[in-house]
Amino acid sequence: MRSKLMDHKKVEITTDFLQCLETDMSVHVMSFLDDPADVVRASAISHFWRHFVITNGLAKKLCLKCFPQLSNIVGVIDAGEESIDSVEAEMSDAMKWKILERDHHAYASLHQALTKSNVSSKDCISNAISASSTDNYPDESVVNTLNPRDRFIRRASYWSSKGQSDPAASETLIYKLRDGIWVITEIDIQPFEAFFQAGKPIYSAKFVRFRVGYPKNPNEIEKDASQTSADDKFIWSYTSRRFPMTQENRLQPFKLEEPVLCIGGYLQIELLGRVQTQELDGLFYICICYVRVLGRPLFPAFDVEPVEPYRKFLLKHYPKNLIFALQSSPSNEIPTMRRYEEEMLWERIGLLENLLRGIQQGPNNPFIWDEDDDDINEGLIL
Repeated sequence: MRSKLMDHKKVEITTDFLQCLETDMSVHVMSFLDDPADVVRASAISHFWRHFVITNGLAKKLCLKCFPQLSNIVGVIDAGEESIDSVEAEMSDAMKWKILERDHHAYASLHQALTKSNVSSKDCISNAISASSTDNYPDESVVNTLNPRDRFIRRASYWSSKGQSDPAASETLIYKLRDGIWVITEIDIQPFEAFFQAGKPIYSAKFVRFRVGYPKNPNEIEKDASQTSADDKFIWSYTSRRFPMTQENRLQPFKLEEPVLCIGGYLQIELLGRVQTQELDGLFYICICYVRVLGRPLFPAFDVEPVEPYRKFLLKHYPKNLIFALQSSPSNEIPTMRRYEEEMLWERIGLLENLLRGIQQGPNNPFIWDEDDDDINEGLIL
């Protein structure tokens, strides 16, 4: 009798619930794991568990549950291995398993990088695209807001809206974000103080709101800051709450309620309400000196490659570089990141220089001598 009781307990102890339940129910139970490390640990329990976790793509399911934007990824490329064609018509079971293993490791690492990255935030604006209105184009172009200072090569540097008699009138600015996978955490805006006007008025907005998305048709988006923005050309996948803006000449940080993942895309800044009139005409204006979007890049551990159809991507995984996404390392210790930041810096300087070539001196945008202009590169560190 005692022997039968011990045998019964032994059976109970060694019973594997994954093998007892239907597959759908087992997947549902395992879906409650919310840490990629737990998914990896589960795959190490036994050969059966490993096969179950990988075959059912639990690491990918966890990623998509936490970051729905990743649903645009249609395939994985492991840069550390020989490429595998996952659309091969006839594929051996061994090859299919190798693809499933590759995707498992890639998505487990991707989720870890997205949630546990210690990489310092960087400005992820690629270009200033458009403004809903511009008072004096190109002198007061939205491109000026890429410059962190209120002067650039002897001239005042800022964007200005057209004047309005209604203080509730709003404006929008649209920026293209850098390619790749970014986790945006904060957007900083500095209103412009008109130091060349009596009393040095500050033309801030009352409130600000942010949207992140992508154009319906990328061919319709002209990279010309003279073009007015149009909401009907974009699909906005994220909209923030409304933040109050103060009438102060300083870089004002607006921390998002939760990190926003984006794969390239565009940012819209809504400037809601006006507080300052211009003495010359009595109209309300909004003027912005500088805009910065802070985000954590997943490069060099991950990158994306666009494929057809539009807004679909291949995920490029660099396993050996994952450590750079998890630890806080100075950029100059990561060769690929150092080159990337240098390219960003020179692109930004080039945009400002191109704008300057088309600008003529005008009454509302006087040239100002600034003895620090020889060191403008220092102010453009990203």
